[in-house]
Amino acid sequence: MLPPYIYFLGIGGIGMSALARWFHANKVNVKGYDKTATDLTRKLVEESIEVHYDDSVENLPKDFFTQKKEDVLVVYTPAIPSSHRAKTYLEEQGYSLKKRAEVLGIITQSSFTVGIAGTHGKTTTSSMLAHLLRFSGKNCSAFLGGISTNYNTNMLLGDSLKEDHIVVVEADEFDRSFLHLSPNIIGVTSCEADHLDIYGDEDAVFDSFQEFINKLPSDGTLFLENKIERLQNTNSSSTYTYGINGGVIKVEHLEIKKGKFYFDAAFQNGKKIHNIGLPLPGFHNVENALLAMSIALELGLTETEVKEGISSYKGVKRRFEKWVENESKVYVDDYAHHPTEITTFIKSLKALYPKEKVTVIFQPHLYSRTSDFADGFGESLSLADEVWLLPLYPAREEFVEGVNSEMLLGKIVHDQKKIVEDDQLIDEIRQFKGRVIATVGAGNIDRYTKQIADILS
Repeated sequence: MLPPYIYFLGIGGIGMSALARWFHANKVNVKGYDKTATDLTRKLVEESIEVHYDDSVENLPKDFFTQKKEDVLVVYTPAIPSSHRAKTYLEEQGYSLKKRAEVLGIITQSSFTVGIAGTHGKTTTSSMLAHLLRFSGKNCSAFLGGISTNYNTNMLLGDSLKEDHIVVVEADEFDRSFLHLSPNIIGVTSCEADHLDIYGDEDAVFDSFQEFINKLPSDGTLFLENKIERLQNTNSSSTYTYGINGGVIKVEHLEIKKGKFYFDAAFQNGKKIHNIGLPLPGFHNVENALLAMSIALELGLTETEVKEGISSYKGVKRRFEKWVENESKVYVDDYAHHPTEITTFIKSLKALYPKEKVTVIFQPHLYSRTSDFADGFGESLSLADEVWLLPLYPAREEFVEGVNSEMLLGKIVHDQKKIVEDDQLIDEIRQFKGRVIATVGAGNIDRYTKQIADILS
């Protein structure tokens, strides 16, 4: 049982804001802090959740912190530094502090839970599955790592008091957060080296994913991307592999028509669905859809519900999000921030527009990731016909000498490349003569999307 007052440190994070919405909708008193005002925090305020932006102790809500300590829970994100003044004070005063992942884990203990994990693809896949369940009328709640375009939110609310309640969770490997969850079904989209500032090496990443899979009960089910060879289901007899090019669940025919991906697919238990139309472009999204549809069928949806539901799926903000598409210009924004994701994104974009030159504007994210995967970034970005590199976005990390966009520039194998400073970008966009251009990255590059779209429109 959680207390009646919950205070969020870092309430504007994508995962934290979803939790805040959940508790607010369930009549819990919710307030929070974040460093700066964003679209997410402004949306929370519109929903009557109070947010403040100063970390001083004096700004802590007095109506919360004059309650009995056992009636107040403080939820924090790993992005909050240990030196944060309010966090330090609350710890010293003996308040109960829990990480976001711990609280999400408590929610999953009392409902049938589907956890979608993967170093890439989990946000899109979990939002696809949540949409399929909601579309078919299932009693579903969802905690998503992005804003669903269909519902304009990162949290879907079902009736958690009913026995048929299903929770869909984006199972985040960062900080090993997913190990707090209690999943009944697990889908793993991908597993490779990432977050090496947390894990150290690729083996530790795989070990953590295996530990997550080991949390399945004996009657649980695992869906595993076909190319992942090092993970296995040790607790349950039900395992299905899937993929575009192989697996128990697989695509049997795939074609691109008028900017849309169409495919036939064979699913578990002999089920087949033909001429599936996926509005969201990308070969990786075909595979994501294959997983979401497979789990939906496992949860009792009919083939018709699955096919109609996926055709009405509109995507997630910043996941192959088309802002402009006309005869003279195409502008797409994407969250890709790992070499594998960038490779898949560029290949999919070029498949959609095979006769066009593709320009990619990339903002490197984190010193650690940029250093760890520098060669991979060079290789993946070289797939674009032209590359503009923005300055590195450090997020939570301290400055590292020599790790920067100039370092990556030298690893791109062709000459159609340049550094573009933040204050130069909009002028460069105004002078852009090509047709297809994309912004890519996990930092704050999305602050330019609307302005770029307005210019290119």
